[in-house]
Amino acid sequence: MNIAVIFAGGTGQRMNSKTRPKQFLELHEKPILVYTLEAFQKHEEIDGIILVTLKDWINYCLELKEKYHLTKLKSIIPGGKTATESAFNGLARANELFPSDSIVLIHDGVRPLVDEETITKNIECVKEHGTAITVSPAIETITVSDSNENSGVIKEVIERAKCQMARAPQGFYLNEILDVYKKAANDKETSFIDSATMMMHYGYKLYTVYGKAENIKITTPNDFFMFRAIVDARENSQIFGI
Repeated sequence: MNIAVIFAGGTGQRMNSKTRPKQFLELHEKPILVYTLEAFQKHEEIDGIILVTLKDWINYCLELKEKYHLTKLKSIIPGGKTATESAFNGLARANELFPSDSIVLIHDGVRPLVDEETITKNIECVKEHGTAITVSPAIETITVSDSNENSGVIKEVIERAKCQMARAPQGFYLNEILDVYKKAANDKETSFIDSATMMMHYGYKLYTVYGKAENIKITTPNDFFMFRAIVDARENSQIFGI
């Protein structure tokens, strides 16, 4: 089976939203999170979805499930104290509901522009190689300096052609990624950026899937404005046949 574990536990501090977390901000009266969930709901190869979110917002998510007919959303659970703990909770819940040899796509609740092709390619890549990491080409020059402050000295300029931006979804076999999270917990390793870095740390090869540049993570107000522009452009192209 093919399942998605969606993480929507952020509080939106960088978004400066005082009324609600960023994943529940609305565009055209629909929460960002629903755009994300619908992408997996509509995909023919996705069999089920697990949502990990803030405890106080679970009832609201249940309302969204009914309102938007998210029939593949099989469980909504609270996250943990850290992103790593939240990921483990979601994977453990998936393991309770689905076969351990299922393919699991891990995705951010605030990446609503993920498209059908990227999801399909992730599933295919896991079937062929065992892992799948969505990436997009780096479009700016990347440097390494001795400081994150102003007046830092650049130590290295990395060849842009060799650089990629890691995004989501990230695909694995459920039993393998869950075992790695258990190892990290036993080793008290908490510094991993994401599932991909954790899998690499424990010896797995990571294989890339090229996704579209518009598959952005909505973290700041500028990201939201870009999201709105892309959605509006898509709607206009459908209306006017552009």
